[in-house]
Amino acid sequence: MKIEYTIQQLAILSGVTTRTLRYYDQINLLKPLRFTNSGYRIYGDYEVQLLQQILLYRELGLKLEEIKQIINESNFDIKNALQEHQKKLLKERAIIDKMLLNVKKTIQSLEGAYEMKDHERFEGLKDKKIQENEENYGNEIRGKYGNDVIDESNKKLQGMSEEVFKENQILEKRIIDLLKEAMITGDVTNIKAQEAVKCHKEWLTHYWPSYSKEAHKGLADLYVADERFTAYYDQHQKGMAQFLRDAIYANV
Repeated sequence: MKIEYTIQQLAILSGVTTRTLRYYDQINLLKPLRFTNSGYRIYGDYEVQLLQQILLYRELGLKLEEIKQIINESNFDIKNALQEHQKKLLKERAIIDKMLLNVKKTIQSLEGAYEMKDHERFEGLKDKKIQENEENYGNEIRGKYGNDVIDESNKKLQGMSEEVFKENQILEKRIIDLLKEAMITGDVTNIKAQEAVKCHKEWLTHYWPSYSKEAHKGLADLYVADERFTAYYDQHQKGMAQFLRDAIYANV
């Protein structure tokens, strides 16, 4: 027997407000199965499954327009979409399990119950960084540099020594500090700007399978073309992403 829900019932079931459901209907993201003679929205099994999928995509950080584009594709299939979600969640769980083990070992080490090796302190951290990079920038950088380059870069990060990993964390902070100092004059060719670009190049070479000036400039273009890249630098000081881009063009 198929179950149908009114908009109020679906709101209670899903935890989504009726206002949100009406908005999803308005933007053609989630249409009701039908309307009653009195004009009330009625939702069926498919709509319930589709709402679940929409909410899962929202949890992954996708915007409504992106979700709408995905579910409106002719080859969209809820089962396949859920299987893809399952794969991502399993990867996330594996990373979380590593992080939990890392924390547990660290606590035991501090209590003197376990002698933690240096390499163990970074287990899970590199996996998490790869996952975050893929989620935040994967489509853009894969589109720009190709899957082979990005896969090789991830592999390089995975095999990175603890010394280099820690060095990169220091380099990231050093780049930001140098850019703040360089931006005081506004001159992208001053000594601080040159040093920032030098550190940025060194940071890149630890991740990239190979370095080229053209690729470096291409990444700099992404810093100003993509708001997510821009936000990463501009959170430290407004205009930093643009300044770094110009400094890279001037100094590489």
